[in-house]
Amino acid sequence: MTVTTAQEASGRRRRRLPVGVEVILAVVVVALVQGFVAKPFGVPSQSMEQTLRIGDRIIVDRTDSTVERGDIVVFSHGETWQDSRLRPTGNVLTDSVRKVGDLTGIGPSSTAYTVKRVIGMPGDRVRCCDSSGHVVVDGEALEEDYLFEDHTFRSPELTCDTTPRSSRCFPEIRVPSDRLLVLGDHRSQSADSVASCRGGTESDGCARFVPMNRLVGPVVFRIWPLDTFGRVNAD
Repeated sequence: MTVTTAQEASGRRRRRLPVGVEVILAVVVVALVQGFVAKPFGVPSQSMEQTLRIGDRIIVDRTDSTVERGDIVVFSHGETWQDSRLRPTGNVLTDSVRKVGDLTGIGPSSTAYTVKRVIGMPGDRVRCCDSSGHVVVDGEALEEDYLFEDHTFRSPELTCDTTPRSSRCFPEIRVPSDRLLVLGDHRSQSADSVASCRGGTESDGCARFVPMNRLVGPVVFRIWPLDTFGRVNAD
């Protein structure tokens, strides 16, 4: 029977994988988590204030494929919402870094991301406004207590029936069967689904929608700043 000394046994216990292999395994684990479980994002603009502020770090649940009106979601797109990916820059280094990001989920990638709140589900009819200035979905006015600095609406001098119309107003829009209509909570500063429809009276072609297959998932947590750490209320 072979007998090992304590020093030999200790040396075997301390044996590790090569550093390069450990790094690759760590990257693979991070990529899998971000690709299939949860992905962090930074909030780059003021369009979701005060719910989310510039610089907030949020976590999106990639395991949840359901979506409901009122959910705050992140979706992917290219230069426009109609594009699925960003165009190549022509810079070899930049485009190579993007390809690495596409594979690992770490750093820049060939996809842009936006965070908004779901207001119109597939098949919904959405318009603004009723006589009190509320968004109306399928004939029901929404109570949106999360709103911050909406477009000006004053009855009776500036409404949807006056000339000029309030910039809060937009005509009735039918959401396509495989799309979502999304708006920002800081509505007067949000380039959202109805940004090109506001103040108008015709809905043909003015709205832009989010394809259901571009959803990354609902926002579930804010992890930064630390004093606001916790669940994000999407009700």
